[in-house]
Amino acid sequence: MNAFETISSDALRAGRADALDDAVASALTAHPLDGIETEYPHYQGAVEGPDAPPRPSEKHPAFYGCFDWHSAVHSHWALVRLLRVASDHPDEGEIATVVDGRLTPEHVAGEVEYLDANPSFEEPYGWSWLLRLAAELRLWDDSRADAWRETLRPLEDRVRRETLESFLGVDRPHRVGTHGNTAFALAGVLDYARVVGDAELEREAETTAIRLYADDSAGVVGAEPVGWDFVSPALTEADLMRRVLAPDPFAAWLDGFLPDLTGAPHDALLTPVDVEPDEVDGAAMHLIGLNVSRAWCLAGLADALSGREGPAATRLREPLDAAARRHAEAGAADVLTDDYAGSHWLSSFAVYLLTRNEGGIAPGTA
Repeated sequence: MNAFETISSDALRAGRADALDDAVASALTAHPLDGIETEYPHYQGAVEGPDAPPRPSEKHPAFYGCFDWHSAVHSHWALVRLLRVASDHPDEGEIATVVDGRLTPEHVAGEVEYLDANPSFEEPYGWSWLLRLAAELRLWDDSRADAWRETLRPLEDRVRRETLESFLGVDRPHRVGTHGNTAFALAGVLDYARVVGDAELEREAETTAIRLYADDSAGVVGAEPVGWDFVSPALTEADLMRRVLAPDPFAAWLDGFLPDLTGAPHDALLTPVDVEPDEVDGAAMHLIGLNVSRAWCLAGLADALSGREGPAATRLREPLDAAARRHAEAGAADVLTDDYAGSHWLSSFAVYLLTRNEGGIAPGTA
């Protein structure tokens, strides 16, 4: 049994750091610490010319590990977040040393240079995680966080600018369960903007969300999940809209978006996806992540309906809450896999679930 699996469904559902004892804190940092220093195997994610491609560490001197750029970024986010929310973290010294080694002015300048040459690289998924990392550094009242954010700022500013100029102008939402999901990225942008007090970015992100999703009804969930999904298109959209709409309008929107959670096809969202982790392939690892991300979406939706009156809240709150617990338990059983196909990224999802109510994730919402 892994340390994460020992946490009760109540604690997983609560999303509070008091569940982080030393064993859990160390278990959640082990894979990110290893991964961000692991250069190979690595997915380059770019079209190469006739010459031999440079090493990942040459192209991405700050974020070359964890198989791909976005996983390296959100592994840094997970480590910083754990330092912030877990007092006296048993691995504090090692985490600080590793992050210090990655976030240097020279390394960040190299990342900016790469984005200058490849403007759409990691849009939108990696961008949203980079902004979450910057937001986490802003949240942490610590001199190390201040120094790391100042070092990261040129890349933060570059991604913020491209988000405003490119991503927020998207003409239609990408309703997929993988990296291109528009709603997932928008939630990260919104959370960042609210943490750092960026009124322009918050306003434009909200406008984009309303334009793309406000008129949706009877969410199409019958095709979920596709083999490689690690987020639910329907639940991720709803998780975004709870950030955008006031509580009563959101309850009304959700009532139309999930009209019948007790019948097909919407009831499929209430049952964790069966995973066979022994199959040792990337698709199985994605489905583990899907159960974890579904858990935090379901819990967030139930929280958004808490204290609300009316048919939507009455009909949806308890099924969503119960489903959140089931998904959290299912995800916890497998999320700390040692298989690198999952270990290079799943710990970040576990941290998101376990600490979602410790600031920075949908701040200011119920």
